Amino acid sequence: MTPPTGRGPLHLAAAIDLPEVHEAAPYAELALLAERGALDFVTLGDSFARPGPDALAVAAGIAPRTGRVGLVPTVTTTHTEPFHVQAAVATLDWVSRGRAGWLVDVSATEAEARLFGRRPAAPREELWREAGDVADAATRLWDSWEDDAEIRDVATGRFIDRDKLHHVDFEGSTFSVRGPSIVPRPPQGHPVRVVDATAPPARETAARHADVALVRAASALQADAARAELRGLAARSGRDPDALRVFAALVVDLGGGECAAEPGHGGGPLPTAQGPAYRGGPVDLAELIAGWHRAGAVDGFHLTPLEPRRDLERLVNGTVALLQHRGLFRTFYPGSTLREHLGLARPANRYAQLAGKPGSLVGEPS
Repeated sequence: MTPPTGRGPLHLAAAIDLPEVHEAAPYAELALLAERGALDFVTLGDSFARPGPDALAVAAGIAPRTGRVGLVPTVTTTHTEPFHVQAAVATLDWVSRGRAGWLVDVSATEAEARLFGRRPAAPREELWREAGDVADAATRLWDSWEDDAEIRDVATGRFIDRDKLHHVDFEGSTFSVRGPSIVPRPPQGHPVRVVDATAPPARETAARHADVALVRAASALQADAARAELRGLAARSGRDPDALRVFAALVVDLGGGECAAEPGHGGGPLPTAQGPAYRGGPVDLAELIAGWHRAGAVDGFHLTPLEPRRDLERLVNGTVALLQHRGLFRTFYPGSTLREHLGLARPANRYAQLAGKPGSLVGEPS
């Protein structure tokens, strides 16, 4: 399948939020629907003030019921312990056999701070700097076990090779972590990190640490400018900008079935309280997606259905099916992990690369 003229294959993801639902089955049903359309991943929203079940727990619950689609729960880095956050995300990667991601978010309200009583609310700029530290520490902890650290030698009673466990000795602005992790290195090496980079305080963190950045743009021009800015920031931070995927984030209301897009929506989404939104039919949405991607404005789209059950079904059976028919989107998964879906390489273990003599514990990598 030949991708359209743009900047790589088209990627698609969707939110499957059901805040009033507390059992796993309805979430699994939506995830399986997204998997039927070969979407890269689904996200689950969460916050300390949000009603509904814990997103990480839901993702772990639906992982055995799905086989290919990526699972990306929201996990906040404020008021939580970085060590436990990374261990939980690594565990999800093991449970899902390499399909885990992590939608990084922060908690900025005083009401949420009072739930914990550990510290007052802080400015978003400060919280996103801390989030960057947490994301950085997480990758080091994921690397603190080399891939072949587990021996499982029954005869000798040795479970691990201690020479292949490493202290990370991370010092952030608000926390420190010695390590190593309590979870072996995840199947993907590093589970995929996703950041909504729409707000300025989050952009630097996204450029430095995200594998996928979401931007809420009302036009292809806005999306292209945001993508260029993020790639530039990534390059200045020493990253390969080609390793960063930028998705346009849109709310979609496909309640009109096959009718034409509402006035103003044919050329792009309109602003709403929830962000840029598209209201119309699956066919015109396919045209919008194809046009933005063909122009090279984005690498993909993260779509939030206004009504999850109704709109996700119309998205998969209508919009995605049309894109597949035109050869603009894949009809099957080329691999088994979320990194493979996104065309991202599995990161090398920094400590294995830097390790010196056997038995040494490597500290801060360069």
